[in-house]
Amino acid sequence: MDQEYLLKDRPSVKLNIETDHDRGTIRLCSIYGCYDHVCDFDLHEREIARFYCPNCNKELKSNDHCDEAHCHAPMIPFILEVGGKVFICSRKGCQNHFVAFEDLSTEVRKFYTEYGF
Repeated sequence: MDQEYLLKDRPSVKLNIETDHDRGTIRLCSIYGCYDHVCDFDLHEREIARFYCPNCNKELKSNDHCDEAHCHAPMIPFILEVGGKVFICSRKGCQNHFVAFEDLSTEVRKFYTEYGF
């Protein structure tokens, strides 16, 4: 999380990004369902990008692929502090995303404990 670069008045998710023509930094909106982002180079519409941790530069990748018609790009996982993962499609313009939990009852319990419900 980038506390100093805000999108929608919230810390952004800072990542290194690479395409076939360039590489740099991208900041994603941290609000689930918001597609706002700022990249320091031009991403072409429908282009597939590779994402990396900004600290260790390890590639973020999964074995999952987008199930939207005519997309099938790799899905990018983000591990949530309260448990589970958020997956986003790596293709610019595709809005497919989802949350996955390994053990839903444990993750829901963590969520309620964390946020006081």
